[in-house]
Amino acid sequence: MDKNSLQDVIIDLKSKRDCLSLAHEALKKENDEWNKAIIVLSLFNGLIETTKIKLNWNDNGSALLPIFISSIIACFSALIKFKNFPAQMETLIQSESSITTILTKMRGHTELTDDMKGEYIDALEKLEVAIYPDIRQKFLKQSHKNLLCIMKQDKKYFNEIQQIKSSNYVPSDTSSETSSEETKEDHFELYKRDKQTIDRPEPLEEKEEV
Repeated sequence: MDKNSLQDVIIDLKSKRDCLSLAHEALKKENDEWNKAIIVLSLFNGLIETTKIKLNWNDNGSALLPIFISSIIACFSALIKFKNFPAQMETLIQSESSITTILTKMRGHTELTDDMKGEYIDALEKLEVAIYPDIRQKFLKQSHKNLLCIMKQDKKYFNEIQQIKSSNYVPSDTSSETSSEETKEDHFELYKRDKQTIDRPEPLEEKEEV
């Protein structure tokens, strides 16, 4: 779809930037999960070593368990290094920052110029280089959905503001608020009557004369 207006280009760049942000969020979450697993296993391994010393565990199973856990930790560390999470996240951050800079420039103009079109093409290229096509498809779909929800909510919000500013505006919940206040007053009056009844001493019964 051709983007011939400045507003169309800005909206498209917003979705591309959000796509990069979502990809970075998912990558960071995966990296954090691997690191948490390593931390938990390391602490558990230290607990086993301390327990072995305190309880004098000398059997073969107690000796092999720390070695087994250390091997798993080393395997996780190798996988994290192989995936190279920091480099991937740095690429996404740089691309996102470049698109944000282009967006900031375009928001200060009213018409789409040839220079802006060139910057828009550069932004598309940064997105295509930063993320693989299958991953880009996944996060672009999510970013489009999020952006549509935000735009609908913004439109609804500003429409309600315009309605409130108008001189003919009448709050729809006036009757409910009045009814609620009347109910509160009724409850308070009932509470005062009950309290007076409880606090009032009962009259003493006169004894019948024999």
